[in-house]
Amino acid sequence: MSVATRQQLIDYCLRSLGEPVVEVNLDDQQIEDRVDEAIDYFRLFHYDGIEKIYMKHQITADDITNKYITLPDLIFGVTRGFPVASGTSSSKSIFDLQYQLRLNDLYDLTSTSVVYYSQVMSHLALLDMTLNGQKLYRFNKLVGKLYIEASWTDVMREGNYILAEVYRALDPEDAVKMYGDPFLKHYTTAVLKKQWATNIKKFSGLQLPGGVTIDGDKLYAEAIDEIKALEDDMVNKSAPLEMFLG
Repeated sequence: MSVATRQQLIDYCLRSLGEPVVEVNLDDQQIEDRVDEAIDYFRLFHYDGIEKIYMKHQITADDITNKYITLPDLIFGVTRGFPVASGTSSSKSIFDLQYQLRLNDLYDLTSTSVVYYSQVMSHLALLDMTLNGQKLYRFNKLVGKLYIEASWTDVMREGNYILAEVYRALDPEDAVKMYGDPFLKHYTTAVLKKQWATNIKKFSGLQLPGGVTIDGDKLYAEAIDEIKALEDDMVNKSAPLEMFLG
């Protein structure tokens, strides 16, 4: 059976723990909390839990007043902020330098080398880096504010756009395949098993009618071992990520 919703994930995990043959002693709110815990762990550490996107933001008057941009909650880190053009430097008129280079030197790409154009653009980029430098920025995902170290009143213009390279956590309601990921299913089952064992640990050694004895400590130890094995396996198989600020 494919798992494509939150409830289907919960039902799958409870069946893995023994339901309906065995009564799993978990409150509904405990189940919801543990599922949230598993999803948060998946998005924080699993290589498929986040995605790199290029996010654009239109500058508002409030942004200029605040001197920061508020990013969505699912943004975990910022890797790069693209330069913000202002004034006539952002124009694409006939007086633009790139336009003139393409018009006069690259009018026919089939018979013209792009080496000269590439060298000129590299030289212009070097001049821009030397004279202006890169825009510095600060971001912390717990605050959710992207600070750009620039003169907001001079550089930023209301209505202009800022483009940033960011890492965004997956929303399982949009990426429904996340619920069916084998790691998430097994990890959610393990944390639910740990919660179940925690609930019945205080009754360890109690003999039920029919001679059945509750052993919550053993169940708890099994859950801890399963969680550790899953986390170690995920770390060992994860692809390295580039550095980001978040």
